Amino acid sequence: MGRKKKISMQDIADRLQISKNAVSLALMNKKGVSEEMRSLVQQTARDMGYGPYAVKDGGNANILVLVPERIMSYQDNDHFQFFHDMIWGLERSARKKGYNAVITPLDREMESSLTLPGQFADIPYRGVILFGIADPDYARLIWEMDTPLVLMDSYHRDLPCPAVTSANMEGAAAAVSHLIKAGHRQIGFIGPTNLSTSHEERWFGYWKAMQERSLEIHGDFCLTISRGYEYTAGEIAAFLDGMGEWPTAFFCGNDRIAYLLAGLLKERHKRPPEEISIAGFDDLHYAGGEGLRMTTMRVEKERMCDAAIALLLSDLGRTREAIHWQVQPTLVVRDSVKPRQA
Repeated sequence: MGRKKKISMQDIADRLQISKNAVSLALMNKKGVSEEMRSLVQQTARDMGYGPYAVKDGGNANILVLVPERIMSYQDNDHFQFFHDMIWGLERSARKKGYNAVITPLDREMESSLTLPGQFADIPYRGVILFGIADPDYARLIWEMDTPLVLMDSYHRDLPCPAVTSANMEGAAAAVSHLIKAGHRQIGFIGPTNLSTSHEERWFGYWKAMQERSLEIHGDFCLTISRGYEYTAGEIAAFLDGMGEWPTAFFCGNDRIAYLLAGLLKERHKRPPEEISIAGFDDLHYAGGEGLRMTTMRVEKERMCDAAIALLLSDLGRTREAIHWQVQPTLVVRDSVKPRQA
């Protein structure tokens, strides 16, 4: 039996005897067609089984979840376990809606050559979730396809596309505010703002909390650039070794950085939290953890996964506008922050 012909926008245009451009405007909810024509085009798309408008087959329609391979093959540490939990959380969220999440790895060669995985041609799919930090050109390649798309956990500001993230700025501001309420006034920041919007927004949240209380941000207390995918212990160590005066607390862009920092401070005979308090982000649980239970912002992973699937399946999943669905994280107070006497 031959494969069923894939319906295109041109097929819809031919049936309605209108232009393909008019079909595209109607399906993308853009201006340029009347509401009557928009409804007619969308109903015709449903009748013909076009792409995201196709009726689900037995509740087993597919959602492609594209994941950079560096995340899929996490290297036995809790930072990558966090991504693992999110990926399979998407699978559970999709299943609750009657869909099947097809987890599809992207290796660096595919990203650099702008090559689509075979699943795009081999199976029908309802839409695409691009998870994690993907190359901007690759994200644009997917965005330019005629399919619903949601960016998950990270996004690109120059790509007008629906995205679901943690409320990074607000969460960071809450964590830094907790440090300030504990009596800290000289607070440092460590996070690779050049690598992702998540770390950049957490820097903005740190800045916001400090500015609102008229506290000075010392450049010598802040490490904001990384040469790789994540900070190495060597990068943070070099930063610490260049310090003269020390802050009384640090806010870190994620818990992996926070625990690395705790160990490096101990090596330099700076005892956390007695001498330097630390707060992180993500709520990761590291084996050992340098004897600290980290004060952190818990990313609500289940809610983020549910939001990404809901957004993709809604009419907004087809839009070409920068819709940003932010899920508020939760402050978790543990013993890595020690109140400081005035």
